Amino acid sequence: MKKHQLLFLVPALALFLNACHQRKSPVKHSHPLAINQDSLATQKVSSFGQKPPGIVAEPFAPSTLPPKDPQPKGLFTSDQKAFYLVPSRDAPFRPTVIVFRKEKNNWQKYDFHQYGQDGRTLYSDKKYIERTDSGWSEVKSLGPMFDRADWGIMRLSVSDQGTYVFDDYKNNDVIRLSRIKNGKREAPKLLGKEVNTGKWTAHPFIAPDESYLIWDSEREEGYGDSDLYISFRQQDDSWGAAINLGSKINTIRSENGAWVTLDGKYLFFDRSEEKIREDGSKYWVTNKYWADFIQLKKELLKKKKANS
Repeated sequence: MKKHQLLFLVPALALFLNACHQRKSPVKHSHPLAINQDSLATQKVSSFGQKPPGIVAEPFAPSTLPPKDPQPKGLFTSDQKAFYLVPSRDAPFRPTVIVFRKEKNNWQKYDFHQYGQDGRTLYSDKKYIERTDSGWSEVKSLGPMFDRADWGIMRLSVSDQGTYVFDDYKNNDVIRLSRIKNGKREAPKLLGKEVNTGKWTAHPFIAPDESYLIWDSEREEGYGDSDLYISFRQQDDSWGAAINLGSKINTIRSENGAWVTLDGKYLFFDRSEEKIREDGSKYWVTNKYWADFIQLKKELLKKKKANS
């Protein structure tokens, strides 16, 4: 499945934001971005009220999450050009800040949920925001090295050392990496064939300590549509051969968008399946799954050792 979905705002959402603007919430704040930060702390996650999964992926039941807010709560900035939203439903699941920003008379949506190495920075493809004592900063660009019209970044993942790993759907579905050396950001480099092989290679996730890299790709030896793969970092600083996460995780459907919780316990990912309506048109149904990543990683490391 090709998952190159560009972020956009539907007219209904634009109307909602305009309505918020006209209503002008009576709640006053000392700072235009002073949003409650409690749900965004980087604390260790629990099992979210569910029985923890084993090594075989299981559906993550959304019923255990807080109910959706009937009216999302957020704030406009003082210049009315950006709207910041903190979804409480996502708090234990994945700390998220959603920003709607007016750009050239159109509302653009940014989902910030990729934490940076300092725990106070959130990334969304080519943009980022920083947490301050009174709220979140304005949306900032990663700069011309990354904020390029000819690159299509869907996910940018950051390690504790500040290494960026990101995909690019505009250039044959590849993944690039950029490290910081001697205090300077290196120009992004294409990863080798261990990673950049197959179709729809996308959605990388790098471990905080850079010990492994997870991504999705469709390969001949896979189980069907996109599968999840992992590569372990070698002693010589190279990336090892791609290892398919196996039948406990992958199926004939499309597995994609994987990430690991902050405490390293659980692997989360999306499983998508194409459906056909009565009129013959097609659509995709996506559900979230999770698995015990500690046990899974042990099994994968054994496979790595056996193949080396």
